[in-house]
Amino acid sequence: MTFQLDDRLRDDCHVLGRLPAGLVLLHRNAALPWFILVPETDVAELHQLPDALRISLVGAQDGLARFVARRFECHKLNVAALGNQVRQLHVHVIGRFEGDPCWPGPVWGRLPPGPAYGRAELDDLRAGLGDAIAMVPL
Repeated sequence: MTFQLDDRLRDDCHVLGRLPAGLVLLHRNAALPWFILVPETDVAELHQLPDALRISLVGAQDGLARFVARRFECHKLNVAALGNQVRQLHVHVIGRFEGDPCWPGPVWGRLPPGPAYGRAELDDLRAGLGDAIAMVPL
């Protein structure tokens, strides 16, 4: 299997780095801290992952959630693997704030266009993630 990132994820996100569990992405819309973990696999569902990869992915998800909660001081975290529009297995970790553009509803398909991340912000997030969850920046 040659791993290839889904076109929609590639177009909608910055690829920040790599973990043993897979890629770490950041949604281009900076209105919310919206991170996505993409395991390097061809299976579409969490329960189909080999045990070692599933354990690694859950650990990465938890570490990323702690990073987002601490870094952005969000009011709530949304963590989900949906896959209704993008079939490639991926897990969202989204920091939410009371009064954010979609609050209290879901963000999927509802987040209005917002600001973009600048190069310095992206570099700072990559460094922070490298320290917090041992991500290797790309």
